[in-house]
Amino acid sequence: MKKSTISLLIAGGIAAATTASVAQTDKMAPMGRGEATIYRDANFSGPAVFVGEAKTNLALRWSVNSIRVKSGTWELCSRTRYRSPCITVSADEPNIRRFAPQMMMVQSMRPLGYAPPVIEHPAAGTSLRGMAAEFFPAPGNSNGRRVLACGYGSASANCAAETADSYCKSIGWAGSARQSMETVSGRVYLADVLCTRTGY
Repeated sequence: MKKSTISLLIAGGIAAATTASVAQTDKMAPMGRGEATIYRDANFSGPAVFVGEAKTNLALRWSVNSIRVKSGTWELCSRTRYRSPCITVSADEPNIRRFAPQMMMVQSMRPLGYAPPVIEHPAAGTSLRGMAAEFFPAPGNSNGRRVLACGYGSASANCAAETADSYCKSIGWAGSARQSMETVSGRVYLADVLCTRTGY
């Protein structure tokens, strides 16, 4: 076999190995998706906010002291725009202060491997209706504005559930079977509401 032919075979083998390595790396790369709920108080109590995407500024009026991680691995940072100090959390943490004493505040958070999604947020009031339920990603009122999670006081999971239930009943359903909260520009809105015939 000629020397030039051997060189080409070796070069081809290296290229193939490199391609396989890159493909494997891409396959193992984090997707940057996740769901978590942060709470003002330890042991998952007090006002709560659901987070399903990267937030450069949570704009909360209270400190985050516990977190439930439904999916993904999250980076929590004490300053806005993911500036240090930061910690990484991949499971429920009932007491962040005890887990990481340096985290006096949590002002931004994101799932690891995050890349801004190329999708548009649905307009307020947009829904997907079925025979026995209707799903509202961003519930809206008659003026085309989004519905606040709580019309009074600080946003909490219980208050959001009551608001979602009232919203579903106002449009002819028995109640809400599921709801979340989303913080936008410092305001906490109702999100991902599932209205059903049974209400649960």
